[in-house]
Amino acid sequence: MNVAKSGYRVFSANSSVAIERVCFSVDVLLLVVYTGPNIVDVKESVRGQTIFIIQTIPRDVNTAIMELLVMAYALKTSCAKNIIGVIPYFPYSKQCKMRKRGSIVCKLLASMLAKAGLTHIITMDLHQKEIQGFFSFPVDNLRASPFLIQYIQEEIPDYRNAIIVAKSPAAAKRAQSYAERLRLGLAVIHGEAQCSESDMADGRHSPPCVRNTTGHTGLELPSGKQQAPFPGIELPIMMAKEKPPITVVGDVGGRIAIIVDDIIDDVGDFVAAAEILKERGAYKIYIMATHGLLSADAPRLIEESAIDEVVVTNTVPHEVQKLQCPKIKTVDVSMILAEAIRRIHNGESMAYLFRNITVDD
Repeated sequence: MNVAKSGYRVFSANSSVAIERVCFSVDVLLLVVYTGPNIVDVKESVRGQTIFIIQTIPRDVNTAIMELLVMAYALKTSCAKNIIGVIPYFPYSKQCKMRKRGSIVCKLLASMLAKAGLTHIITMDLHQKEIQGFFSFPVDNLRASPFLIQYIQEEIPDYRNAIIVAKSPAAAKRAQSYAERLRLGLAVIHGEAQCSESDMADGRHSPPCVRNTTGHTGLELPSGKQQAPFPGIELPIMMAKEKPPITVVGDVGGRIAIIVDDIIDDVGDFVAAAEILKERGAYKIYIMATHGLLSADAPRLIEESAIDEVVVTNTVPHEVQKLQCPKIKTVDVSMILAEAIRRIHNGESMAYLFRNITVDD
């Protein structure tokens, strides 16, 4: 490869069609770090050079993370000047806040990437933009919405009769961003099915409404009397958390419903939302998402549901799922990743890639 012509190098841990398209767009040769049994070896000299590592996240997430860490450390010890990770889908992005006894895995992963030697990250549509604050180096969070909006305008017949739908109030800001740019109406699905399986998971029936008065209620004094744990303080009765039944805020009757979100993994919520929209009169239902994880039996559920089409980008490999379900369509976003690589290497502004992007997107 003519290193002087490109001035930088692109490495990949697991090659895919999307990675090859990125390298073709920036006119650079794709190099693969040799990985054998317990061996990682850089076959090319990288001393003093800027290195881009493209790592897509397949089903085996933890293996992909470990590959990225070991590759970054190998390039760091080989005296690379800058090591920039191109991670279209950032794994564990949903674990960016404390939930019950869970952990903030995003923060842990950010620290591990910095320790391994990464100096910059290019990613796309983080689950929460605040995740960028976990990193001690620059993060460019690109957006896939221009590509998905273009797909809506070019591939959905009569899209002017469509309405953008948020499947929960949490997704309302993203849906509003799409609706404003497409000049369409907005609907929000609020509430959830009663007796949902998630009731037990989120602890909404804990503590129980009935107090248990048979157990030990205070401190045992030497005289045999009991003293309240906090004398003079009476705690209020904690009511069980409840959500209202599912309602649709907005008129979807006789319209094309387009549900937008950043990640589609467990499709149960999307299937339930599609059924509600059908009941309310929507005659076509599309799902638009950036990252199509589509794990477990998602293809089968989509095929058997009222959903007409699921449109995702190629930030995550999903060729197998497409073979199982013809309703799944792919939008290529390799061009914006290639342009980001080119601009970073040439020291150009990244603002052009965020033009017409709203704050809530």
